[in-house]
Amino acid sequence: MRNRLLAAASSVLLLPVVVPAPAAAAPTPALVPCPRASVSTSTPSRPSPPPTVAEDQEVGGAALATAGLVVPDGAAQPPEVSASSWLVADLDTGEVLGACGPHEYATPASVQKLLLTAALLPDLDPQQVATVTKEDLDIEPGSSAVGLLVGGQYPVETLWLGLLMQSGNDAANVLARLGGGAEGRAGGVRAMNEFAAELGARQTHAVTPSGLDGPGQFTSAYDLALIARACFAEPAFQRYALTETHQIPDQEALGRKGFQIQNGNSLIDHYPGALGGKTGFTTLARHTYVGAAERDGRRLVVTLLGAEARPLRGWEQGATLLDWGFALPRETSVGRLVEPGELTAVPADVPSAADARPAADDSLPEGLTGPGPLLVGAVVGVGGLAALIVRLATRPRRGPGRRRRGRGRRRA
Repeated sequence: MRNRLLAAASSVLLLPVVVPAPAAAAPTPALVPCPRASVSTSTPSRPSPPPTVAEDQEVGGAALATAGLVVPDGAAQPPEVSASSWLVADLDTGEVLGACGPHEYATPASVQKLLLTAALLPDLDPQQVATVTKEDLDIEPGSSAVGLLVGGQYPVETLWLGLLMQSGNDAANVLARLGGGAEGRAGGVRAMNEFAAELGARQTHAVTPSGLDGPGQFTSAYDLALIARACFAEPAFQRYALTETHQIPDQEALGRKGFQIQNGNSLIDHYPGALGGKTGFTTLARHTYVGAAERDGRRLVVTLLGAEARPLRGWEQGATLLDWGFALPRETSVGRLVEPGELTAVPADVPSAADARPAADDSLPEGLTGPGPLLVGAVVGVGGLAALIVRLATRPRRGPGRRRRGRGRRRA
């Protein structure tokens, strides 16, 4: 046996060292312009987005890594919309049917409330009664609000309905505070960002729970589809999103009567099979929209960002894109929505970083790149084989009754 090992080791010393040639760079696909409605408007300068990360651009498929249009081969041209980016996907299968700049950064406005809902809705008791504080009403003057009162007491379910139907920024603050535990509203925002990471929404970062503009707050059309899919998986959200009217309860202790609120998403009134969604607007973000509908047992969702209300309002642009999506065959796809936890999961058969790291004595010098480390490694390997031959030739044979210490144990 020892002679065979010696012969095998010696033959390896005679093998040539092969350094693989660098792989050729993949050609950059041509940018296909999105069909966009021409709108004359003066918009404020938007904040600079974070640096583009190539890996994040390809989440859901390499075809989605474009600032332009991506549609299935042979598909009809999508309708012209004023949105700067959009995406249409199947809520059930997760297949992306088409998109315009799906991974382009944009500001969310009130569609951010869907992330708040997805992150906290399962954890808050809808029958819990919350007391509104003065800090909860610290919102931008003139922004959308339900009309909650300091000291008022409201069921959590009413707060969700006020959030989704009336886009209440005051309701968003209360819900974030309740869901944030000891950290309060900041804890609610942290939970939103943690849930976005779990979903694979790598281009989403929340600063406010309501979607009111904040520095460093961004999302993308693709990320919004991930968030919307998580929302529509919750039966309570599906019910809230289709609620047309709701009565805000009296606040007898404050001497104030209740009042009725209406759903601000016109899709549910005008689009057959509408499942609901969320509208949004700030001067900075412009119009944003998320909507879903069902037709012939097929549920589609549309997300759009950076739109103007001309020539169509946000929900109407969403409706035209839904029509386009429903006209496509079911099997068409340009990518997919990743599953929750997919991008953060570690396969069971992948060794840990400690196992994969070479021993200190075998590591290569720092700063070596390209083929250099391969050559150094080859030389080190040859030297190691030579040492192995010497050790095999000189060490004594093991007795038949001896065993290696620790044999059969798993490495930590």
